[in-house]
Amino acid sequence: MSARRILHADLDQFLAAAEVLRRPELAGRPVVVGGDGDPDARTVVATASYEARAHGVRSGMPMRLARRRLEKAGADAVFLPSDTPYYQQVSDDVMVRLRELGAPVEVIGWDEAFLSTDGGDEGARELAGRVRRAVAATGLSCAVGIGDTTLRAKTATGYAKPGGVHALTAANWFATVGALAPDALPGIGRATARALAELGITTVTALAEARPGDVAGRLGPRRGPYYVAIGRGIGRTELDTGPWVPRSRSRETTFPTDLTDRAELHRRLAGLAHRVAGDVAEEDRDCVRVGIRVRTRPFRTTTRSRALTPPGRDGVAIAAVAAVLLDELDPDRPVRLLGVRAELADPQLTG
Repeated sequence: MSARRILHADLDQFLAAAEVLRRPELAGRPVVVGGDGDPDARTVVATASYEARAHGVRSGMPMRLARRRLEKAGADAVFLPSDTPYYQQVSDDVMVRLRELGAPVEVIGWDEAFLSTDGGDEGARELAGRVRRAVAATGLSCAVGIGDTTLRAKTATGYAKPGGVHALTAANWFATVGALAPDALPGIGRATARALAELGITTVTALAEARPGDVAGRLGPRRGPYYVAIGRGIGRTELDTGPWVPRSRSRETTFPTDLTDRAELHRRLAGLAHRVAGDVAEEDRDCVRVGIRVRTRPFRTTTRSRALTPPGRDGVAIAAVAAVLLDELDPDRPVRLLGVRAELADPQLTG
């Protein structure tokens, strides 16, 4: 059996914790971060502190609903705007400290990183302790998942939160997650779980035992085998230790009042597409795929994407693909949110 172990470090309630870091007087209060901090705005919660989550507030929830739940509970809540530059600064401090531990580190976002060790279970536990202490030195806390693949390590983190350590390997994978629904695993959403259920696949074990070809018949030749591999806990064992670079750039807007006029929706979508194109150009990388996000009443969100051929950075081209996707979605309800996403080319392949 391989002695290689992957660790997944995930900062607890990161945005809310970062806000408490610079405003210690907020410690212990329900903190909700999102949009411009206006609880009556038509925006959504980016992160809620554990104190807010205790009252049913969750990421992605409308801010107005979060406010109502906290008011009903009589909670002394505070609503704060998102502060991207500050969160990046806090994240950079954490990641520098993790790299100073001497283990390979792959940063996968503001609040997440993989580390690896060849020291087996004992070495992984020792490294997990050092990771937690390094994060604690910044005033934050983290959970650490340990696995024999990146997928199992990331899954394990869910059992470690908040602030703990948990291990998932081939030895206990099915005993731990086998009876769960497939969307309990990273990379499988509710829509995919529904598609799998149509095939009679309602548990992780059933997914792992499925024939890839059968799943491919319903979900596509690439996604079918991919989801079966997720069910089996298959993932990477080698890390990309180069500098972290974003995989996509996106822009979205929530309208003050729902929109129904198709021409106005296209106009707003084109504006978002051109803003995304500007972000892509700043990255000095090409867009390879365009996606849109449409949220309609009552809070139903749908996404669709398509390759940009040839890849590029032109706002007109990105907007044209977005427009086609909007027509294909053909929303039949008032639209409250539109978003455009550009998936970026590997920087090593961008000339």
